[in-house]
Amino acid sequence: MKRSTKLLIFPAVLLFAVGTLLGVQLESAMSGTDTIEQLRKLEDAFLIVNKRYVEEVDSNKLAEGAIEGMLDELDPHSSYISAKELQELQETYRGSFGGIGIWYEMVDDTARVITTIEGGPSEEAGLRAGDRITEVNDTTAVGLSSTGVQKRLKGPIGTEVEVTIQRLGAPNPLEVTITRGKIPLYSVTGGYMIDDVTGYIRVTRFAKTTHREFMNKLDTLRTQGMERLVLDLRDNPGGVMEAAVQMVDELLDDGRTIVYMNGRTVEKQTFRSGRPGAFETNPIVVLVNARSASASEIVAGALQDHDRALVVGQRTFGKGLVQNQFPLPDGSMLQMTTARYYTPAGRLIQTPYENGDQKSYYEDKFADYRETLFHPRDYKESVPDSLKYTTDHGRTVFGGGGIMPDYVIPPDTAMAPTLQVTLSGALMPVFRDWFAQHEQEWRATWSDREQAFLDDFTVSQAQWDEFWQLAQTKHDFTLTDDPDAADPDDGVLPRPDVATHRANVELYLKAALARQLYGSSAALPIFNQIDPTLQEALTLWNRAAELAEYYAPAEQGGIGSSSDSR
Repeated sequence: MKRSTKLLIFPAVLLFAVGTLLGVQLESAMSGTDTIEQLRKLEDAFLIVNKRYVEEVDSNKLAEGAIEGMLDELDPHSSYISAKELQELQETYRGSFGGIGIWYEMVDDTARVITTIEGGPSEEAGLRAGDRITEVNDTTAVGLSSTGVQKRLKGPIGTEVEVTIQRLGAPNPLEVTITRGKIPLYSVTGGYMIDDVTGYIRVTRFAKTTHREFMNKLDTLRTQGMERLVLDLRDNPGGVMEAAVQMVDELLDDGRTIVYMNGRTVEKQTFRSGRPGAFETNPIVVLVNARSASASEIVAGALQDHDRALVVGQRTFGKGLVQNQFPLPDGSMLQMTTARYYTPAGRLIQTPYENGDQKSYYEDKFADYRETLFHPRDYKESVPDSLKYTTDHGRTVFGGGGIMPDYVIPPDTAMAPTLQVTLSGALMPVFRDWFAQHEQEWRATWSDREQAFLDDFTVSQAQWDEFWQLAQTKHDFTLTDDPDAADPDDGVLPRPDVATHRANVELYLKAALARQLYGSSAALPIFNQIDPTLQEALTLWNRAAELAEYYAPAEQGGIGSSSDSR
């Protein structure tokens, strides 16, 4: 009986999936003779393998393998999501989960608290930055991966978890009972005033809460005098499309196309700006890179096509496929492409692909990306006319997948060895050891004095010497007096070069220290001072201001602009 039950699962799943995917009655979905024959062939193969294979087989794995095999013949982004994976994904995009409210990092196989989330369960229970989590529910947490620790700490809202911590200065471990709560997963992970008139907002994903978070940060910066905005979408993989549309609506005047979608079985649907925006006329610079995708590309493409913002950085990933979710009976889901996204000017955001050839898709994408990154002018000159599009006011923008920035900033391949090592994060292991030696002293001095730290902290000569001594004796860095011997990949740095770039390395160390003491929001403004893309973007405000003139009221000298009809 057990075997018979298994045999019935796969045909039922297939029949349900076909009916669901086509959105019609099963009889209608199966009306094609060839479709019925192919379905029967698949069913027969499943039954033969299940019954005749030399070893016992797992019916669930066979079914999942068949589904994944079908999807492999489609585009690179259609996928099968198991029931377990689906639950984790839904938690991510709901904007909250049941947890204890901390940010932590793994140091020497132990989770160390970076900061507690304000108003969260851990803050209320008395956890502090620097606490090391050694046990969870009387079971050791030492040696677990970051994911392993997370799984132990998460759970249903309202349940309790027992955490044992080791605190600097405390003679014995401390046992803390924490009641899990609803923890916000923020989309806007940074926002501050770079100078008296320039605001900066970093958005790292698009979720249901993104618009509200963005507006809160935008309103705060406007009260602080913001007249122009840097919107940082680098490394933002996308998420909820509606959140991207809501954000663009705040930056555009009424009646403009933001994005539209079209597909074989999906009628064309256009999303437009439809209400007065909060920041419609001021200059905007949008930062993107190769890891900006999907909803991020919708934002960048809409603002570029309407000449509303200057897009700066590197060509984006190029993921412009509309994915709809189709549930299966066991709680799993097909995430399948049903349409494609287009920018207001008609550019297809998706990078071209051949169905069923994911390997070439990524290889070609990488090769094309390098060409646009290091030879942007040559690339633009070689683009065929069919992939050239025109913005509202006559500028040329480029199709072919992703969003090509107005101003490309390639990586500096001739970057000084010390800066190369610093910006790559290779010094972080050295920092952790350096921080461990001074943690008790620094927390005692600075923990409750954030503004004083940001204003006054500097790396002393003794601390500088100590840091590099650690780098050489414990982390295999070498300082040489011979510039020709430099090899950043092997940790060989010219001593004069280290001295020349000391100010930037010290900023890096100060930012890393601020992150440990106060969290990422305090560190970001410091890190950004040595971010080459952001620093170069800040020199381009004249170009961004020229675009903003199209939207400024006539009485303020604006050129004026009629509503978009596309």
